[in-house]
Amino acid sequence: MKVAGFTFIRNAVKNDYPIVEAITSILPVCDAFYVALGNSEDETQQLIEKIGSPKIHLIKTVWDESIREGGAVFAAETNKAFQAIPTDFDWAFYIQGDECVHEKYLPAIRQEMESNLNDLRVEGLLFKYLHFYGSYDYYSHSRRWYRREIRVIRNNKAIHAYRDAQGFRLDNRKIKVKLIDAYIYHYGWVKPPNGLKNKVRNFNQFYHDDVWIEENTPSETADFDYKNADRLLPFDGTHPAAMQKRVAASNWKLLIDPKKISKQMSFRRKFLQKIEDLTGWRISEYRNYEIVK
Repeated sequence: MKVAGFTFIRNAVKNDYPIVEAITSILPVCDAFYVALGNSEDETQQLIEKIGSPKIHLIKTVWDESIREGGAVFAAETNKAFQAIPTDFDWAFYIQGDECVHEKYLPAIRQEMESNLNDLRVEGLLFKYLHFYGSYDYYSHSRRWYRREIRVIRNNKAIHAYRDAQGFRLDNRKIKVKLIDAYIYHYGWVKPPNGLKNKVRNFNQFYHDDVWIEENTPSETADFDYKNADRLLPFDGTHPAAMQKRVAASNWKLLIDPKKISKQMSFRRKFLQKIEDLTGWRISEYRNYEIVK
């Protein structure tokens, strides 16, 4: 069995993406790793080259900045990395530049790939998610945040990234997956307040036109609005080894009371969240996949 990792990245230094941590967190279970390296304005290439692994292959790309709707440029770049994987690989392990996998899950992930290799019903593996928010001490858990997504797919070139590359489709239908007991740790919203404002401003340019951004982006002096967190829960586990240095270097604290954030939820959202907490059932959950095993 051969496994290739893949990702895309641009301006990792400028935007403070933990791309090195992302890559190295899954590199042990990959026989090769393909990075779609976008036209960066910083030292992103040098950052990745310093990993020093012969497994890593860089594919230099140029982002189509005319794509301003729905984050579709992220899917386009993801597809470039996936298409670069040679056809003799069996599985492709996707990781985004702000995600990591805890090393404790790697043996189970590898085992799931091996045990499902010849079961052609399984076209991908579905992971659980922890969305860290504001600091490394809290994670968001509510209906606003997706709780599962596909991160391992068969090396079938009919598969492509979907929408903003949150997930994948096969010939425009949902992929058939197995839910596995492994988590993706998502760190995209772990930044100091000014960093969060910059993140929102940067992301908006890939989802909206200039008029929308001008009308909806807060001023430079405005405080960051934490409302999209919905609900923050304390994290009492350990972070991946690849993230330990970054976690130790963090020098800010969450500036808002998590209890106040939860109080801002509407009655309907609170009611639906209570049902999920009691039963595990997320009513009308968006699922970009079909669980078959």
